Amino acid sequence: MATIGPADSPVPGQPVQDGGAEVAEDPRPEMPYLDLALLEARSRELLPEPVYDYYAGGAETETTMREATEAWRAWRLRPRVLRGITTAQLGTELLGAPVRAPIGIAPWAYQAMAHPDGELATARAAAATGALMTVSTSANNSLEEVAAAAPGSPQWFQLYRLHSERHTDDLARRAGDAGYRALVLTVDVPVLGRRRRDMEHDFVHRAGVRMANRPPEGEEPTLDGLATATWTFDEIARFGELSGLPVVVKGVLRGDDAVSCVQAGAAAVWVTTHGGRQADPAVSSAYALPEVVDAVGDDVKVYVDGGIRSGSDALTALALGADAVFLGRPIAWGLTTGGERGVAGVLDGLTEELAHAMVMCGLPDVRSVPRDTVTPAR
Repeated sequence: MATIGPADSPVPGQPVQDGGAEVAEDPRPEMPYLDLALLEARSRELLPEPVYDYYAGGAETETTMREATEAWRAWRLRPRVLRGITTAQLGTELLGAPVRAPIGIAPWAYQAMAHPDGELATARAAAATGALMTVSTSANNSLEEVAAAAPGSPQWFQLYRLHSERHTDDLARRAGDAGYRALVLTVDVPVLGRRRRDMEHDFVHRAGVRMANRPPEGEEPTLDGLATATWTFDEIARFGELSGLPVVVKGVLRGDDAVSCVQAGAAAVWVTTHGGRQADPAVSSAYALPEVVDAVGDDVKVYVDGGIRSGSDALTALALGADAVFLGRPIAWGLTTGGERGVAGVLDGLTEELAHAMVMCGLPDVRSVPRDTVTPAR
């Protein structure tokens, strides 16, 4: 766990100074607190405007994106007292993979636009902090390269329906062969969301950046060129067989859909609005989560992302039934401002905040956070 440092401790991405001379940087810096707003502001300064807007923007009016964090703050903690709790057990498992805390890295594309090391830096930071990383189909490094950057560290591979069936099937097989622990089917992209910032910039990823998991240019169509980009529930079992991996279905916002995914063979479901980048305005993850949890029951793992910006947000998600939370944009800002060190700082900071919130609420173990830990704000 990260330690709390003095008031002048560095934030990720800022050089450590000693008498005016730059000194070696600890990849897991001491921090007085985690200021994600500061990291985003610094990222905005560092990134070209089209790249920042690609990471920061949402679809249509961006209502879904704006409401994401507010929705977690619409719940209030109900602390327990006199429980004798001074420390909290944060360690848990994600589909059998031990992790330091129930805080993982969500898939996000084109990480080399944030930092030259891209997904390789993120993978090393995840390994250093005991976190699970989900690797995007739209990574700048190949799925094999990312796996090799952090051997033994748990990783999941996220699969889009972006290419031909042949190439998509091949990606699933490669993920199994490369040692990934699960296949994450992203199912909320029948078509790409109308992302106005990207449309305004006519966004194209930075010239010269590899798209390592795509087929050679011109060999196969992308989403815009496919006659159909749809999947059905039948794909869940099929991809499980192809990859030899448990399948997590990402993009679920309804209880009935979640039940159908489980009946079709899903090992877990992932509640998400895709960072507010698809349907808009859509129900926030914080409001969709309880319905999904209640629908699938206690025997099915449920994960969530979307607007989680503090340890208390993460605790609220656990109380509402999530088995773990995942971070997207906070990781992007950490990578932009500090590379591997910045990502590790974000993960350490949120982990420490979660531990603090657990103790404050008299809770000893993240694996058993009661629903009555939270109540709607009044």
